[in-house]
Amino acid sequence: MTATLEDRDAPVVGRSTSWLPVGLALFVVAWGGNQFTPLMVMYRELGGFSTATVDVLLGAYVLGIVPGMLVGGPLSDRFGRKPLMLAAPPLAIAGSLVLALGGDTVPLLFLGRVLAGLALGVAMAVGSTWIKELSGTGGASRAAMSLTLGFLLGPAAAGVLAQWAPYPEVLSYAVHVLVGVPLGLLAVRTAETLAAPTSGRLRDDLRIPVRGHREFWTVVAPVAPWVFTCAGIAYAVLPSLVAAAVPGHAVAFAALMTAVTLVAGVGAQSLAKRLGFDDARGGMVAALFAVVGMALAAWTAATPGVVLAIAAAVVLGVGYGFALVSGLAEVQRLAAPRHLAGLTAVFYALAYVGFIVPAVLAVASLAVSYSVLFGVLGGLALVSLAVVARGRRVTTTGAPRP
Repeated sequence: MTATLEDRDAPVVGRSTSWLPVGLALFVVAWGGNQFTPLMVMYRELGGFSTATVDVLLGAYVLGIVPGMLVGGPLSDRFGRKPLMLAAPPLAIAGSLVLALGGDTVPLLFLGRVLAGLALGVAMAVGSTWIKELSGTGGASRAAMSLTLGFLLGPAAAGVLAQWAPYPEVLSYAVHVLVGVPLGLLAVRTAETLAAPTSGRLRDDLRIPVRGHREFWTVVAPVAPWVFTCAGIAYAVLPSLVAAAVPGHAVAFAALMTAVTLVAGVGAQSLAKRLGFDDARGGMVAALFAVVGMALAAWTAATPGVVLAIAAAVVLGVGYGFALVSGLAEVQRLAAPRHLAGLTAVFYALAYVGFIVPAVLAVASLAVSYSVLFGVLGGLALVSLAVVARGRRVTTTGAPRP
């Protein structure tokens, strides 16, 4: 029988706000991770980088994220949440410092992106788990909200500075450092929540037990990639397709698209919690919004326009928000306490599959139009919806899901 949250001993939580310092640390790391997105236009227009070079720098992020999640989660099950999570903000700040010093030096920019990704990978796996354990209930929505606010304010600040401030390739990152140092230190006094660290061989801890989680693969995994597929299409692909409609303000418009997407995501996360859809039903809603969002994206690609692009970003942002909060909540319901961080890491790793979709589309668009490609993605979202609808009817024991 799959264990539920009620079956487990909850950690002792001193105050209802005890999770907040960890949430702010998660916010800082998410800021550093997503601030590069609107700056892609800056590096192309001011730095003279080719589209391929910028895409490589964007993808370098994943080289840090995936190992950070897959190793950080299990290590926190052994050594505790606190030591792993406290390392994430300094890594994110180091990434911003390297990016600020990088200028037009591709290897340094690449290194800065990897550091930002490594910090975010650790923070997403460990910080989300720590917030859940400090919260008792509502941990999934609080972690998702902390991440999304960082994902929102980071690119918004970087985009505004890159469009209108002097020395944009430096100031865009310097603000993150100034904000990140004090907020990243707040979690130092937060209590550890892992009561009984694992023992035995370290390599056994790194083997995350996902085979026995049938419900994870039938309910969570089909929706996970849509978290960042929806977000990535909205703020990494659509702005370039309508750039001609905003001459001279392409960087600011990219920042606006990021903000619109993530504000919609924040609203969706709050709505999912109020409606009680922070479960598999939320995953179904996410897939449905992905279908509609891809249809609007296809329309935007066929007839580029600012209003249509923003409408697509809103719908895709709602899909992102429902997919993120429902996936986290399902993982927290399914996982045993000692494997919670590890299974959270697997969820995020699958979610970041969506982060490479913009690069794949850029290559595929050499042969097929973006409208057709978005149509294909919409069809895949329909398949995900059908898989989750079928999977949520049955638990791992074959009993109907309530």
